[in-house]
Amino acid sequence: METYRIRPTQVHSGAETAAASAWRVRIGVDDRPGTLARIAIRLADLECNILGLSVLPVPGGVLDEIVLRPAVGLPRQLLIDAIRDEGCECSAVIDADLAELVDPATSTFTAAKQAVEAPGELAEVLRGVLAADVVTKVPSIEANPARTEGGHRAVFPAGDGTAFVARRRWSPFVELELSRAFALIGLMTAVRDNVTGPIVLDRLDGAAIVLRKGVPGDAEAVSALHQRCSMTTLFHRYHTGMRAVPRRWLHRLLMPPRGVSLLAVCGRDVIGLGQLIPAAGGGAAEVSLLVEDSWQRRGIGTALLSRLAVLATANGERELVAVCLPGDDSLYRTGARAGLRPERLPGESGTLRFTLPDPRV
Repeated sequence: METYRIRPTQVHSGAETAAASAWRVRIGVDDRPGTLARIAIRLADLECNILGLSVLPVPGGVLDEIVLRPAVGLPRQLLIDAIRDEGCECSAVIDADLAELVDPATSTFTAAKQAVEAPGELAEVLRGVLAADVVTKVPSIEANPARTEGGHRAVFPAGDGTAFVARRRWSPFVELELSRAFALIGLMTAVRDNVTGPIVLDRLDGAAIVLRKGVPGDAEAVSALHQRCSMTTLFHRYHTGMRAVPRRWLHRLLMPPRGVSLLAVCGRDVIGLGQLIPAAGGGAAEVSLLVEDSWQRRGIGTALLSRLAVLATANGERELVAVCLPGDDSLYRTGARAGLRPERLPGESGTLRFTLPDPRV
């Protein structure tokens, strides 16, 4: 079946006759066998040619969206009456643009391509995806998501303190349409955060530091990192006395079960190591940090923790936990600088919890 992205031009009017090359018709039906066939027969009797069809699930039935070429001179009200005679509700008849009649895959990939190539025009891309009258970007505090206007208004958080507000007079938004918009915004968030690739830190001191995921080939550099760290730094990370990391630990540090390692690299040296390990049975994922002594208090830990939070959010995590020594508040301060709202768990002075921002808020 075909679907389409069509610019709405007007709501239906009973006095109007067929003048446009195509109409877009929304029909609410009970999801029973034969209903669509009866509607198709009615349209054929009115000499209407069906060009495209999309079925949108809604509570209590489905919404059939049909693009058709009407017979010359056909009054819109006659079409509406014929559909109602079959026990269905015609909620909208608007003009359609045949140039935008495309298959679902082409429509989806085209919208994604447009958004990636021109992120600043995402509001216009969303307007096309939703066939909305208008989509505007506003500060989140002004979005007022509870104001739905009977389904004719929808809010989509952009994840950067702003939100997109979509409005459509000719028909309420349905859940499938909203899901498409959320998916597109999620894609753009992933592109913006570059969750699969390395990032370069923008530093005032001019140091070229890259954050990237660790791989087995980094074993020697990670071993050297531990050798350059003081026993105090290693004790704060591993909570046990050690001067060098055992060789058998290196692979597990770089490729933790179910998790990921994140390296801070300057030149050929690994100067920081972070880990993100999701909980086996659900719950908060665990994070840990190790930063070389000479690079401490220079923003490396904050950058690592911030990046781990981005990776965790992209993986669907909502909370992080970290184990630290009682009385050690360095990780607490790092979390606060990263904007993660750290909390000490009641009765567990050595455990911190970080709440991650909800990407839909």
